[in-house]
Amino acid sequence: MASNEYLDDVHVRMLRVTEDLRAIQQELNCAAMQAPNDPELMESLARLPEIESLEMLKSALDQMRHFLWFYVQVMTTGSEAGDRPQPAHKAQHRHQEPLGKYNSLTEAALIRHFANTKNRKPN
Repeated sequence: MASNEYLDDVHVRMLRVTEDLRAIQQELNCAAMQAPNDPELMESLARLPEIESLEMLKSALDQMRHFLWFYVQVMTTGSEAGDRPQPAHKAQHRHQEPLGKYNSLTEAALIRHFANTKNRKPN
């Protein structure tokens, strides 16, 4: 499969997943709004399989969020793939600093991000 076809497939999957996540959020929001007035719904939402499913989804989304943050950092700084085209303001800054500096800044930012989110309460 050519790389453009592969990227097109990934893009289509991302759009599908994004759409599914929005639908899940909307349905859970509706359930959360109805649950206080419906004891049966409240009981069914608090069952172990539903709670386990929510925890599994939360874990997968947290992992993906961390990965995407790191991926965007790598792809926008050019630290891993050499001389990718960059916006003018980044290209000028890149010539002022050694490339190794970007790697350590990205890693430091990632470590700081993980440390800050480790003990943070969910919204």
